[in-house]
Amino acid sequence: MPEPSHEPRPVAARDRLILARKWAYVLHGAAFLPLSQEELETELAELLDAVCSTVSESSDRAGAAGAKLIELGCSGDGALPCTMDTLGKGLLGLPEFQPVERFAERIVLGLGQFASGYAEANRRNTFDQQESMKLSLLKAVRDAQWNLRASEARFDEVVMSTANGILITDLDGNLLRVNGAIADILDYEPHELTALTLFELVHPDYAPILREDYQALLDGRKERVKQPQRLLRKDGDIARITLTASVLRGDDDQPTHFVTVVEDGTELMLLQSELNRQALHDVLTGLPNRQYFSTYIEGALRRAGSRYGVTLFHLDLDSFAMICNGLGRRAGDHLLVTVAQRLKAVVSGETAMVARFDGDEFGILVENTADTPGVAKIVADINRELAEPTYVDNRGVAVSASIGVVHRPAPELDPTELLRAADFTLRRAKAAGRGQWELFHADQDLQDRRTYTLAAEMPGAWENGQVTVCYRPVVGLADRQVAGVEAMLRWDHPRLGVLGHDVCVELAELTGLILPLGEWALHVASGQVAWWRQRLDLPLVVGLTVHQTSDADLVARVVRAVEDPAVLTLGVPVGALRTPETMDNVRVLTDMGIRTVLDDYGTAPGELTLIEDLPVRSVRLSRRLVERQATAATDAPLASALMTVVPLVQLAGATVIVDGVKSRGQADWWRSTGADLAMGDLYGAAVPPGDFTAKFIS
Repeated sequence: MPEPSHEPRPVAARDRLILARKWAYVLHGAAFLPLSQEELETELAELLDAVCSTVSESSDRAGAAGAKLIELGCSGDGALPCTMDTLGKGLLGLPEFQPVERFAERIVLGLGQFASGYAEANRRNTFDQQESMKLSLLKAVRDAQWNLRASEARFDEVVMSTANGILITDLDGNLLRVNGAIADILDYEPHELTALTLFELVHPDYAPILREDYQALLDGRKERVKQPQRLLRKDGDIARITLTASVLRGDDDQPTHFVTVVEDGTELMLLQSELNRQALHDVLTGLPNRQYFSTYIEGALRRAGSRYGVTLFHLDLDSFAMICNGLGRRAGDHLLVTVAQRLKAVVSGETAMVARFDGDEFGILVENTADTPGVAKIVADINRELAEPTYVDNRGVAVSASIGVVHRPAPELDPTELLRAADFTLRRAKAAGRGQWELFHADQDLQDRRTYTLAAEMPGAWENGQVTVCYRPVVGLADRQVAGVEAMLRWDHPRLGVLGHDVCVELAELTGLILPLGEWALHVASGQVAWWRQRLDLPLVVGLTVHQTSDADLVARVVRAVEDPAVLTLGVPVGALRTPETMDNVRVLTDMGIRTVLDDYGTAPGELTLIEDLPVRSVRLSRRLVERQATAATDAPLASALMTVVPLVQLAGATVIVDGVKSRGQADWWRSTGADLAMGDLYGAAVPPGDFTAKFIS
């Protein structure tokens, strides 16, 4: 009778699946597996079939199944015992292996094969892991050694290529290792240095200090030492360096070595010295600059004896801008260098300093002695030297200088104040013309300072309402009736009282305030006259300065300020008509319907042609002429000239205005000349609009 087949029937397959599911459950509790419950059940069902095949057919598939369990990752300590327990009980209970007595021996043999395959696979797996770990450790050691060598190579490269010297010493200061930089700094060969100690390289006066600091590093009282030091070069010279030292510690955190970094300060000191020199000297000429000159003045004033003192010359080259614009900046630079050399030559026999200030300004301070030439002699020598041409591109150029001189100032004078006084004096010299020089006078300086102080205060005074517009009448000489009104400025100063129009204009011109202030005055005056014209036809006269007449925005300012141009007459100084800007402004304003009066008109023949060339309606004679006429004899040449000028002006088509009439006799004389209009104290000074209304407009 044939053996029954043990291919799993549907019922047997279900029983095996139940056993595989139990096996999977038990293994999940006994070991960590990378498979999910479902994935493990599927794998174990296949292994269970192999074991069952071994039991039913006496095959050797159970050993392979045991090895497969290792591949699944079931290599933990509890994996095999729980498998043997589960399969041993489960196989004996499967219906297909009944009766038990018949299959018990085969089940034991099958489980034995499974355990044997499992053990062999586990052994191989363990060996493979050990081999892999061994290889990994060997690779790690090899990589660490390579990295160490690479790190040492990089360290050597950094140490050898750095510009700073590096010394590694033991705890006693013996040099163990140095780089090339410290060898270059001290002019030693590296092997010569390693035969020395660090303290042998330090200057004896400073070695004790370094020893104390190194001991502080060892004791832990300092983490790093940084100090300037002096090292001894091989030739005995001193190398000024900055030394930074720290401690190298071993694995036990105990000091093993000192590492010292040396920064060579020689080049830095040279650089600092050069920077200091450049900060105190002019780059182009090499002369001391204003800062250095100021410091020198302070010392010279202290040294100066009460008998001779010092003399300060402040020079400004005349026409230097013209040379630069005409021949180029290179010619200007060449000229400045030449001037510097020549100025030094002028005072070469004196205790003196020549300095270059900004641009084309120079300063000379002479510490006087009994043999020092007089101020006039030195000034003459300066201009004589500068008048000698210097050649640039075959062009000979020369200059003169305007010079302000402060002679024998008080020794206690502040250098800044002395320079200011010289600068003020120079400005006065320049105002007198080119090539002039002025000597400082305390009274004049005090007056100038007061003027400049007032000019600086004026914008604030305008904003606060202290500056107002006042009015004075323009009167017909024939009928003595008011023919117009002139607007003038007035400053009610809280300390100095009332400052008149001429002073206000002079101060406003100094700071450039005259442009906005003049526009404001035009606006205020035109509004006031428009109100007066409701009762009386009063033309408005407003005098302009040279600065105002050449202003590129003059026309725009007038348009903004004046609503009715027909009522306005603008006074244009004769001296301002030399510029094309002024001529253009006059023509444009005339085209707008604004009349023009030539102010400060004199007796020069050329001035008469201006009346013919320009659309001028009136001329106002120079106040100086009016004042001179008042004191001149009736048969004096000036009187005859004025008698002639007035008819000539009228013949050219202009009316004549006389400003500065103070007496009835003056008025009668000018009436006899045929002059048309007059103004002055005789007819009333400039007053606020309310007073003008009460007096002249009823």
